[in-house]
Amino acid sequence: MYKAANARLLLRSLSSNSAASASVPVNPRLASARLALSRPCGAWVGRSSGLVRAAGWSGTRPRFAGARAQIGAATVPAVERFQRRMATQATEHAFKDILTSLPKPGGGEYGKFYSLPALNDQRIDKLPYSIRILLESAIRNCDNFQVTKNDVEKIIDWENTSPKLAEIPFKPARVLLQDFTGVPAVVDLAAMRDAMAKLGSDANKINPLVPVDLVIDHSVQVDVARSQNAVQANMELEFSRNKERFGFLKWGSSAFQNMLVVPPGSGIVHQVNLEYLGRVVFNTDGILYPDSVVGTDSHTTMIDGLGVAGWGVGGIEAEATMLGQPMSMVLPGVVGFQLTGKLRSGVTATDLVLTVTQMLRKHGVVGKFVEFYGEGMGKLSLADRATIANMSPEYGATMGFFPVDHVTLDYLKLTGRSDETVSMIEAYLRANKMFVDYNEPPTERIYSSYLELDLDEVEPSMSGPKRPHDRVPLKEMKSDWHACLDNKVGFKGFAVPKEQQDKVVKFDFHGQPAEIKHGNVVIAAITSCTNTSNPSVMLGAGLVAKKACELGLEVKPWVKTSLAPGSGVVTKYLLQSGLQEYLNQQGFHIVGYGCTTCIGNSGDLDESVSAAITENDVVAAAVLSGNRNFEGRVHPLTRANYLASPPLVVAYALAGTVDIDFEKEPIGIGKDGKEVYFRDIWPSTEEIAQVVQSSVLPDMFKGTYEAITKGNPMWNQLTVPEASLYSWDSKSTYIHEPPYFKDMTMSPPGPSAVKDAYCLLNFGDSITTDHISPAGSIHKDSPAAKYLMERGVDRKDFNSYGSRRGNDEIMARGTFANIRIVNKFLNGEVGPKTIHVPTGEKLYVFDAAMRYKSEGHATIILAGAEYGSGSSRDWAAKGPMLLGVKAVIAKSFERIHRSNLVGMGIIPLCFKAGEDADSLGLTGHERYSIGLPANLSEICPGQDVTVTTDNGKSFTCTLRFDTEVELAYFNHGGILPYVIRNLAGAQN
Repeated sequence: MYKAANARLLLRSLSSNSAASASVPVNPRLASARLALSRPCGAWVGRSSGLVRAAGWSGTRPRFAGARAQIGAATVPAVERFQRRMATQATEHAFKDILTSLPKPGGGEYGKFYSLPALNDQRIDKLPYSIRILLESAIRNCDNFQVTKNDVEKIIDWENTSPKLAEIPFKPARVLLQDFTGVPAVVDLAAMRDAMAKLGSDANKINPLVPVDLVIDHSVQVDVARSQNAVQANMELEFSRNKERFGFLKWGSSAFQNMLVVPPGSGIVHQVNLEYLGRVVFNTDGILYPDSVVGTDSHTTMIDGLGVAGWGVGGIEAEATMLGQPMSMVLPGVVGFQLTGKLRSGVTATDLVLTVTQMLRKHGVVGKFVEFYGEGMGKLSLADRATIANMSPEYGATMGFFPVDHVTLDYLKLTGRSDETVSMIEAYLRANKMFVDYNEPPTERIYSSYLELDLDEVEPSMSGPKRPHDRVPLKEMKSDWHACLDNKVGFKGFAVPKEQQDKVVKFDFHGQPAEIKHGNVVIAAITSCTNTSNPSVMLGAGLVAKKACELGLEVKPWVKTSLAPGSGVVTKYLLQSGLQEYLNQQGFHIVGYGCTTCIGNSGDLDESVSAAITENDVVAAAVLSGNRNFEGRVHPLTRANYLASPPLVVAYALAGTVDIDFEKEPIGIGKDGKEVYFRDIWPSTEEIAQVVQSSVLPDMFKGTYEAITKGNPMWNQLTVPEASLYSWDSKSTYIHEPPYFKDMTMSPPGPSAVKDAYCLLNFGDSITTDHISPAGSIHKDSPAAKYLMERGVDRKDFNSYGSRRGNDEIMARGTFANIRIVNKFLNGEVGPKTIHVPTGEKLYVFDAAMRYKSEGHATIILAGAEYGSGSSRDWAAKGPMLLGVKAVIAKSFERIHRSNLVGMGIIPLCFKAGEDADSLGLTGHERYSIGLPANLSEICPGQDVTVTTDNGKSFTCTLRFDTEVELAYFNHGGILPYVIRNLAGAQN
């Protein structure tokens, strides 16, 4: 919390972009300041918010022609006197003396920049590179309103301030969205415009004010596989299901300024970000500064591999960032991760990232940055680094950061960035001490803690069967699988009786005799940006397929195989190398350009396979090159799900089972009748490198991303209205006006008491956002299915929950609808139901929640550790809010999900260390009252709160409002009402 001396004005509405304001006088159209009430808990009075972007910007990528209109701001007459006074003050930038010219080698200058060396502060030389990016942002944006000199000092003194959980503001350079999270974000923006209009304010003040890139990649499903026509067939089905959503997003791209929408069929958001959207260094109106990004997908961290600071935030938080709100964050600790040596031949980047994930999970890095360094860095390609950065959420870190070096520059050139742009990037980062040159003596940097890994020690690995950090060395897979069959039901157990473990189920597959048993692979998917962005593992998969074809091996036809590249570049180099032909022969035809199986869009299994699994309770397996394998995510019928490199996906598809020891058992019988072993089809690192060298070419990237700007025929044929306010269709089952701002007034509601609340759900550990807000299929008997059928939607047209995130009615019904969710109320029964405590009835969670609401009762949730882990889904917070949940009491929270709960006005509470619901004797049948003061001025971040029950129990929790800003959101009922009131108040 802030010291009294650090109190600041809450500046809202229209001010000029901070980057531009450094070099030109601030636009006099500044908004009025609103003083928040003084606060005893630190005298916090808010942060200011710049809400107009500078009138010109340039990144390092070609952009969609006409895609970003420049933002103009209307003068607000009521505040002109204040504006003139504020403009005079703000013109004097606090760090104007360190604004330095960056000369071009041939004369002239690239622009100006805020020079960290010019501060002449030795503490900066020891800062981690990732913290220097935060520091530069604070200096550039320092106006002593939004960002103060005190904030800058906190970051410079990071070594001493980060252990104290100091709060700082951060203004990312841009925002990244995908369509699952992008649709509800645009829905919210559209609803906020309506709310502004109802409050008598200017609706057009709701506009993104930093560049927003939205990539449509989450909607394509693997309906058609093993077919040359799969891409076209799946895209046609994708458009037929999602035409309304896509039309809505296309409307948003024209209705909202500064928003770029990348059409379906273009690639996966993080790979497109890496190969095309990432700037590394911005040049806006002649001011140079590092690229930084927050995204509504947890794997936004992939861009950290390019030296761009980026991480996932909740959709709600991203919307506020779009609207000019500075992010309030706790200054993180930084784990220094030293890499030495190099990977052995045959070991992949996937094996490395699974090892790193396990190490960092054990070390504990939640809420921290991880920064990689050491001589081993030079042995890792940029794509290898991006693979490691991508899985930051799986090891729990906010970022897994790789500073820019020569490897980065080479990648920028490979992917089509111009020589002049790359020269500018290198010159700026060198001048501002943000570039690593391994030819120079290393400089000492201080980290919060240290880890080290010799790359030579990494061995081939998988992860599973239910969590990404449960790594299994490949040589131990068979024994680990048998242990999982034996173990009681849990993350590493299925509790299959010994006498049933070898059961073989015979069935008919389209007239062909087939059989299945525990551990048989029914889905083998090369999928996910984690791996499809990496040419080494993709071409390695092609080499495995080629060797297998030459030896006469063939994947069984009942294994659902698929290949979903993260961009069109992958297709080009697979064709260039001649390896796509062999992948096709093994059933790995390209099925589309999107996330597919990694997010549960795996499509249906063949009916004969599904029947064999369900009728005989077979523990079937999926092997995928993804980043998440939580139970119920990949496919409802694959209870065992293993993450593996693309070459291993092909190998396991060929073997047909995870119950195999690759070192001792043959994968199959070749065409000459001889046994074929894993070692016979596995390529060496040298073989892969040769193919990469000859097949991955710069023109492939240039051609792909020039074509991407033209869209595709189905997208281009969509017609949308041009109105700035959206015309809501009450009959739509995809896009629905949300109720968040219904009956909203200018007065904040203040803290709401939680008294005699019932427990809606009682959970154990590791409840993920997949459990809370499923993105998979809509079960035929669920409340959401009932809602759709009542509105004439056939079951075949249900689509997925993720595709319907723009409709709050469906998403509220889908909240806690995961068929694998474990609720202690049900005494071992698995599924989306709970007990209505007053009557003892067993009901669907939605129906129970509505019963409580109709009775006038609030509800809470009890949970264990890591509540909300997994993808950053805003609906995992929006849904519980709509169900009437007022608080979640857990052992610990995943970072983004806690933030999302706060953003929706839900109170996050943590049990004290060593305590949980079980140790306190809580069954969930009690009624709970939370002793939170009614006066906001009496509430402090992180304070102790007493919870009492109606049967006389009392226990203390930690209030997980982590910053004063979050308390302000709570006072307003959430972050979006807070933004609306401040925008409307600034005008009125």
